[in-house]
Amino acid sequence: MSDIDLHLPDVPPSTVRVAPTDIVRRRSAAWKGIQGEAFEITRLERFEYSVESRLHLLIVTERAERENGETLVEGGQKSTLRKFNRRLSLIPAGRRFYGWQDPRVLWRATYLYIDPAGPLVDPELRFPEIEFEPRLFFFDHDIWETAFKIKGQVESSGSPGYVEALSLVLAHELIRLQQGASVVAPVMHGGLAGRQQKEVADYIEARLDEEISLQDLAAVAQLSPFHFARAFKQSFGEPPHRYLVVRRMERAKGLLKNPTLTVTEIGLMLGFSETSSFTAAFRRLVGTTPSNYRRSGA
Repeated sequence: MSDIDLHLPDVPPSTVRVAPTDIVRRRSAAWKGIQGEAFEITRLERFEYSVESRLHLLIVTERAERENGETLVEGGQKSTLRKFNRRLSLIPAGRRFYGWQDPRVLWRATYLYIDPAGPLVDPELRFPEIEFEPRLFFFDHDIWETAFKIKGQVESSGSPGYVEALSLVLAHELIRLQQGASVVAPVMHGGLAGRQQKEVADYIEARLDEEISLQDLAAVAQLSPFHFARAFKQSFGEPPHRYLVVRRMERAKGLLKNPTLTVTEIGLMLGFSETSSFTAAFRRLVGTTPSNYRRSGA
């Protein structure tokens, strides 16, 4: 079983195809420049997998042990490693990735598809021009931590702004891995100019009920997303996504003082489609639920 060719019309060819199809449970999400799929094998029997994508593929393997099997990357890389819990694999765009295994445990992994021409990555990095080498079953602490945060957002259909910021970090870490050294980005002294700070803050305040992307904010300041994210944190003391959440919750506190508005209505006014998601966000930041905050008279 060294040359596998899966023909599964129900799965897009740019994503990982698995046979038998009913052995895997999937959850997916997509944002600008990056998309993800969380996979979980549901029973212990032989399965095969294959993918060839125009996107770079980073595999975050949380749990994987096999009795037998092999994993291959077009161009020569091959592994019969039996245990690869907490391991990463990088498959460059255009390289076929395939294999089979007899699982010993219920395998769980997340597949992150990264656009080589990612619209948020600073052009100075020349990310689309880098020829990444395929890597099977390696570990890098920084890449793992960032990728695992994105994995959590895949499972919860997380905020675009947060995922976009994480994808920028991940792009830099992949470049570092390829070059074998840290990437030094241009340093911006002083953060955002006063005019930029005011325009960005005003833009956020006027759109607290909307999903604002990092790219949107960078355009207001007329900077690349990467430079903007660094300058914003230097000026405001926290990343753009965190600042946006804080401002929403501050607005919520003010609205909760109006007894004619229900918690559901306030959540909708701040862009939350469900009361439960508003309550969870409020509790994470404030430490109590909106209803308890209102009753406390704070």
